[in-house]
This record gives sequence, structure tokens and C-alpha cells, in this order.
Amino acid sequence: MSGALAAAVARAFAADGPLAAGDPRFVPRALQDALALRIADALESREVLVAEAGTGVGKTYAYLVPLLLHGRRALVSTATKSLQDQLYLRDLPALVRILGVPLRLALLKGRASYLCRHRLHLAQLEARLPDRFAARALARVAAWAPSTRTGDLAEVQGLDERSPVIPLVTSTRDNCLGGDCPEYLRCHVVQARRDAMAADLVVVNHHLFFADLALRDSGVAELLPTVDAAVFDEAHQLVDAGVQFLGTTLATGAALEFGRDLLAAGLRAARGLQEWAALQAGLERATRELRLACAGTLRDVRGVLKLRWDERAADGALVPHLQALAAAAEAAAASTAVAESAPDFARLAQRGAALAALARRFSGEAAAGQVRWIDLTPLQARLVESPLDIRDMLSEQRAAGPKAWIFTSATLGDDADLGWFTSATGLDDAARLVLGSPFDYPEHARLWVPQRLPKPNEPGHPAAVGALAARLATALGGRCFVLTTTLRALPLVAEALGAAAPQLRVLVQGSEPRRSLLQRYGDGRGAVLVGSQTFWEGIDMPGDALQCVLIDKLPFPPPNDPLVEARVRQLRAAGRDPFNEHFVAEAAVSLKQGAGRLIRTESDRGLLVVADVRLAQMGYGRRLVSALPPMKRLASEDEALAWLAELAAAH
Repeated sequence: MSGALAAAVARAFAADGPLAAGDPRFVPRALQDALALRIADALESREVLVAEAGTGVGKTYAYLVPLLLHGRRALVSTATKSLQDQLYLRDLPALVRILGVPLRLALLKGRASYLCRHRLHLAQLEARLPDRFAARALARVAAWAPSTRTGDLAEVQGLDERSPVIPLVTSTRDNCLGGDCPEYLRCHVVQARRDAMAADLVVVNHHLFFADLALRDSGVAELLPTVDAAVFDEAHQLVDAGVQFLGTTLATGAALEFGRDLLAAGLRAARGLQEWAALQAGLERATRELRLACAGTLRDVRGVLKLRWDERAADGALVPHLQALAAAAEAAAASTAVAESAPDFARLAQRGAALAALARRFSGEAAAGQVRWIDLTPLQARLVESPLDIRDMLSEQRAAGPKAWIFTSATLGDDADLGWFTSATGLDDAARLVLGSPFDYPEHARLWVPQRLPKPNEPGHPAAVGALAARLATALGGRCFVLTTTLRALPLVAEALGAAAPQLRVLVQGSEPRRSLLQRYGDGRGAVLVGSQTFWEGIDMPGDALQCVLIDKLPFPPPNDPLVEARVRQLRAAGRDPFNEHFVAEAAVSLKQGAGRLIRTESDRGLLVVADVRLAQMGYGRRLVSALPPMKRLASEDEALAWLAELAAAH
């Protein structure tokens, strides 16, 4: 049988095969053939395979084609909802047509991606919207709702994924009424799960995968035992996703939403039977005071700040606020007894009790083997208790029944053993495959490490990086990304860049949604995009739209990050070297991801600049450089500008 599948896969990828005939973008690649055949073997033998495949190998087709030709039930998980959509809406339908395999496909996302008809109805009746933009967004959702088949909010044109309307028109595990909902028979979440259970291949994302294994709320936990193969694309993000979503979380946003739902239900169905406004006000007061206690002296919060638990919880500083929230939640839960037979009130009672239990849990000590931290955003605080890795969870799932487990990414470590990934996932017994990139990096790409900039920890470094970026982008006519390792440096770099090159369009992360920034960047002419973590990966700018990537400094993990501190303690306790095994390994993986934005096709050419002298001067710099594709090194800014001039002339 393995011979038959291998032969079918080889035939599909042949120069005169169905892919070449049916896909005008297809180019036969020896490395893609090798990966696809190895995955076919893993499928047939129900093996665990960890495969790193460099940029340009074509790993998406390399795992989808064997899966489709294998024909047995499979689960594919990728890093983001946008990559999910790309697989489900573009790649899979094309391959099903080309290969002629009559398989049923399904897309499964989390609850927050699907319209809840009941919640939409309540929002239209009761919602207090913050501004006219939210009112327009709600009207847009309401106009789309009758015609959608899937209920996937990604279908709504112009709906910002950060819109305050989305929580109003979607359900959560807490507020879903289940079979008691008046719209249950037409529920989009239920339909998506039903489709997934009936499908031959289901596409999910890492966050959903782990959240559902922890909460059993979205259908993955029921689906996983029924599949013959599970494939994880962009697997380098798997551990971070697992640590975030396998843990226990108390979110102030969820507590505020509980209070709003309690008030709305009380006024709608039990007006005058309780002091609903006072109960909601008590919940809101306790919740906001908890967030303020989590924030401490921090006021202007941008993005997500990860705070150490012991900094905020020292001397029991959080305990009174957690106990006040628990008391307010218990009072709210008790108040629902006036109409506990009604579905809304029965569910509200459960939510109040669960919120109180969470608040009391975080008032005590963390469980053994768990780490705690606080995620602080401009709008809420999330108190998290989680395991440090996903070893136990994956081992438990693997032991549940034989199936093929395949993990693939362009970046899974900086050594042939891929230990960075396998040690954190408990996949020490997995087969490993490392394939480089088919691109001609020595001919098409250059690497320059400036020697005369301030050191990365000096105050003048961000401004110097911005001025350097201005000179490079001016020589190239735009077509440049500047990637910063921290959100703190981002506005400083952008300001210096804009001041030094006013003729360029400087697009800055956070000024508008990522999709809008990329649309404005367009073909890159006259444009420079300054971004942090969200632009380090998952961005595909082929051709000459992007020919210079400047990274401000080596992406070492922040040493005061609570997860990093916990991993350092764990490594030291085992007698291992945290700097080499964690800090340098993490930096190598991140650096490879950032550099991967530069060369996306066989004909792309470009310059990678790492504005951190440590890459040239420190001993570990050789290890980091060796993790990068084999680019020719440049020695000076004059050489870098000459290379950019050559690229600009060819443009």
C-alpha cells in the first residue's frame, strides 16, 4: 500500500503530471518531491514526523497532496485564521479539482468567528454601542446575516477583527445557551461542528486545537480520535499556542461581559425582582479595580504586556481585589434564583459561579508545575496559569490511539536534530527531516551587519536604525520592511525614519489593521513598513515589492518575561545552560522567520540588514549567522547602497 501511495504522489508531482497540467503556478521541485514522499511514508506507517522545509520548498502542497491521495480522515492545523482560510478557500479546492478526489472538506474555527443569531437579535434590541462606526458595523452584520450559509464573520466586507461589535454578535462558552437557545436549530457553530464530523479533511488552527482540548468546547476533542492523520503546519508556533490555551485564564473582559449580560437579562425578563443595576455596578467596580491593581503604575499600555505574577501579587496585593470580584460574582449568581428556570438565568448562574471559583483560585498559590503571569492590554487584564510546555498533552494524545502525526515549518530550530522544537513538544522519538531552500541565496541575497551604530542597549540605537533605514529605503525607492524586536522601539524608529526621509510613505504597525497596512504598502514603491512581531512571519511579498528587510536587533527573548524566567529556572535545575539552549536557540528561530520575508520566489533578490553589532562581534553570532540562509556578506554601507542601487536599476 505504501508503494501505491508513493507512486501516486510521485505521479502527481511529475513534470507531466496533474499538478503541472492543472496549476499554472506549479514548478517541479526536487525538495518538494522529497518532502511529499516522506510524508506519504509517515501516513502509511502512522509515524511521527518532524520536518523543517526551507522557504520555497512548497510544503503546503507537499502535505496536502499525500493527505488527499491517502483518502483517510485527516485534521490539518495551522497558525492563524487567515492561513486557515487560504488552505480551505484556495489550496484545497484547487487540489481536489486537479487530483479528482471526491473528498468532503470542512473548516472549523472558534466560536468568536461565527455569528450567533440570538446574540445579534439581543444586540439590535439592547446594545449600547460606543460610536457611529460600531453602529455601522452592527448594521453591516445584520444585513449580511440572512444570506450567509456558514455564519463566518470573515465573509463580512470591511468588518475589522478588532471591532467592539464582534463580542456582541458571537457567543462564548460562558454565554451560549446550547439546546435552550431559540436559534439552536439554525446555529452556525453547531452546523460547523456537524460539517467537521462528516468531513474527510478538516482545517483548524492551533489556538482552537489547544483551547478545545482544554475546554472541549469547539468539536476538536471529539474529532481528533476519529482521524487517521494530524498535520500541524507552521508548527514553530505550536508551543506558544499550547501554553496560552491549555492554561486557566481569568479575563476582566469576560467578567465585564458577564455583568452586562446579567443587567440586560434582568431588565428584559425580571425587572424589579432584583437590583440588577447595582449588581452589575458591583461586578464592574470589582473588575476594574482588579485590572488597575494588575496594571500598577502602568497607564499608556500598547499591545500586550506580559507581567510577572510575583511583581503584582507580592504581599497579597491582588488578593483583596480577587476576593471582591469573587464576592460580586457570587452575589450575581445568587440573584438569578428569581427566574432560575429560564435558560438565560440558569446559564448566568453557572457563569457567576465559575467566575467566583476562578477568582478564588487565583487568590491562592499556583498549582505544582504551573507558571502564572498577567497579560495586560489597553482594555483588559488576563490572569493566566499554565504549563510550561505541551509535552504531557501531546504525549497523552499520541497514546490515545495510533495515527500519523506530522509537524512541519520553515523554522523548527537551528540544528539538524531540531531539538528546539522536539524537546518542548515531547517528540524526542520522532523521525526528523531537514530540507533547505531551493532558492539561490548566495547569488540573489546579501547580508550586512553595520559596525558603526550605537549598541542595541544604548538610548540612541532606535533613532540610528531609523536614519539608516531612511538611507537604504531612499536608495531603493521604498520597498523596505523595518522589523523591530519590541513595541517600545517601534515608534522611535518610525519617527526617525519619517524625519530623515519625508518623501517616503512610512506605514507603522498599530496605526491601522495589518491587512490595511499591507494593502497601502502595495507594490512597495515609495513605501516603508515599520512593524514588530506581527510582521515577522506569515507575510508573503514575492517579486520586487520587498527587496530590503532591516531587523533592528537580535530577537532574544525578554529576560523578565515570566515564561522565560520559568524556563530558565527549569533548565538550570536540570544542569543545562539557559543562554545557549533557550536564548540563542529562540533568537535563531525568530531571526530565520524575519529573514524569511525577503526571498519568496526563485527570482527574488534583496538585502538583509541586522543592525546589531553582536552578530559580528560575539561568539554566538556565528551560530546565528549559520542559522540564516547562505547569503553573501557585505562589509560596509557603501557596498550595501551599491547592491540596492543595482536592485533599483533592475526594477
